[in-house]
Amino acid sequence: MKLMISRFIAILILVVPGLMAMTGFLFMKDAVFAFYSVHGDASVANPTFGWGHFLLGLVLFLIGMSFLGGWILYRDRKKNYVGPRFKEKRKPKPPAQPTS
Repeated sequence: MKLMISRFIAILILVVPGLMAMTGFLFMKDAVFAFYSVHGDASVANPTFGWGHFLLGLVLFLIGMSFLGGWILYRDRKKNYVGPRFKEKRKPKPPAQPTS
């Protein structure tokens, strides 16, 4: 039972940033669509862009995608699935002290 609960929590930790990224994308899409759809309305003289919704969507999208991308990179590094470009850099060993 404990394993099932811990796996459910792990899935939630991945689903929440995914939902944040999806919501952010939808906010950005709605802001752009609303701006372009107002251009066809003759009664609106000066259409304005919804910068608040767009920037909120951008922030949510970036936070969600960076979390998911970082998690995937961490997992792939641990399982040695990444190319040499993304492998962790090893610290050089100090030179051996000569013994006399």
